[in-house]
Amino acid sequence: MLPRFVGRLGVADAVTIANAALGFVAVVVATVDIDLAARLILLAAIADGLDGILARRYGGTDAGPYLDSLADVASFAVAPAVLSFVVVTEGLGIDFGAITADLLLVTGVCALFVAMAVTRLGMYTAYDISGSYTEGVQTTLAATILGAAILAGETRPWLVLAVTGAFCYLMVSRIQYPDLLARDAAIMGIVHALAILVPNFAGRTFPYALLTLGLAYMTLSPWLYWGERERSPSVDVHGNA
Repeated sequence: MLPRFVGRLGVADAVTIANAALGFVAVVVATVDIDLAARLILLAAIADGLDGILARRYGGTDAGPYLDSLADVASFAVAPAVLSFVVVTEGLGIDFGAITADLLLVTGVCALFVAMAVTRLGMYTAYDISGSYTEGVQTTLAATILGAAILAGETRPWLVLAVTGAFCYLMVSRIQYPDLLARDAAIMGIVHALAILVPNFAGRTFPYALLTLGLAYMTLSPWLYWGERERSPSVDVHGNA
């Protein structure tokens, strides 16, 4: 007897499910190789964009939006929170032999990141998925910025913790972010891929480039999106949660 998903899910759904698996693998390897974990999260971000492209090309399914948000919980909520937790606890030399104030602080901030990411994903699926804008920083963007920063060597523990804490609010804020035009999403995807494949090239150029692009979109696009004039109902857009 075939599994019940046979004939009900499409190729885009398969990529979405692979995205969730990448998030789990990133969590597993985070304590062994933090750079590899960051690269896996960035790879999951590429998969998150690819499933949208495939859904538009081959058609989506009714389960697609739900699978997308569920997969994002693994890859862009839990995985980046674990990444941040490992970087901060190792950087501060926190001892796990006893419950200390530092351990409680780091655990609390990272747990709040997961909680707010899950909240944002639920709100996105319910209210934002059909529009050209979304409220709050996308979980994919938050995870990308954290992953790119770590690959770029920006691993100062208090800075990583502060950024993680800031995303706890930004993900559920009312700030409106436009969905990327397909052209801009493609550029981001290329930089993503280069940051994954050759992260140490020319002084970590590509992780820094990805970090710069991510920060530029996060800080500028709510007020000045360079592709807004080109947007029309007929223009294909790429959005994420």
